[in-house]
Amino acid sequence: MRVGVVLLPQARWHGPDGAAQQWRRVEELGFDHAWTYDHLSWQSLVDEPWFATVPTLSAAALVTSRIRLGTWVASPNYRHPVPFAKELMSLDDLSQGRFTLGLGAGGTGFDAQVLGQEVLTPGERVARLAEFTGLLDQLLTQPTTTAAGERYAAVDARMLPGCVQQPRLPFVIAANGPRAMGVAVTHGQGWATTGCTDPADGQQAWWRGVAGLVRRLDDLAEGRVLERYLNLDSAPVYSLSSVAAFTDAVGRAGELGFTDVVVHHPRAEGIYSGDVAVLEAAAELASSGALGA
Repeated sequence: MRVGVVLLPQARWHGPDGAAQQWRRVEELGFDHAWTYDHLSWQSLVDEPWFATVPTLSAAALVTSRIRLGTWVASPNYRHPVPFAKELMSLDDLSQGRFTLGLGAGGTGFDAQVLGQEVLTPGERVARLAEFTGLLDQLLTQPTTTAAGERYAAVDARMLPGCVQQPRLPFVIAANGPRAMGVAVTHGQGWATTGCTDPADGQQAWWRGVAGLVRRLDDLAEGRVLERYLNLDSAPVYSLSSVAAFTDAVGRAGELGFTDVVVHHPRAEGIYSGDVAVLEAAAELASSGALGA
């Protein structure tokens, strides 16, 4: 089981407790991948410090050398595929081929209408995701792209020298519904999920919901092999609230066939508040092989 860590882009980069040290430390602990959110602001932290995604990941690429890096997850809410593809190609280069694009349909949170755009229905957001992902796929796999869709167009868009990873950097598509899962099956090298039940329904209901999503993906994939990522911290119980909570969650994810799990770096207070010692213990379990394949 591979384990990744989300570092929210809140800390200033420099200094003894700065973000640079956090990213280095996650790599030193032996985790397999590290991610940051792709938002302009987020939920209960909307009035707290929050730095931009691409510069944060660019800096992280230059202070690490082994760990994979990625967005957890990017969306079309305030992005266009042409400039975003150029940024992704550059991140892949800066990281020397260690970048993974996590991508989803986008929610209705604080930055969903930040540009004054219309409020989309869930179905419209999935249709937008399919077009956005398809055009990104074209842009990142060919030197010049001209395309026109319902929402996005590209005219002689150059993408040179191309990705370090060939034919392009990998996509991990976050999806719960069948249409979004279809985007994952068509364009993704991986699938990610947060589960689909209200946390108020309890831990067992959340895991039953995750199992149902796995069955849905199995039906849609028709034998196509995808890496499978589970956001453990969408469950009612924070995965790093204790070592026991972490090992239980990873064990359940493994039984459901997930190849990767993602946890959130402990914060001092509020959401994801916890003890860094639990993160360190989780890293030791992961690197020792105690969590299984």
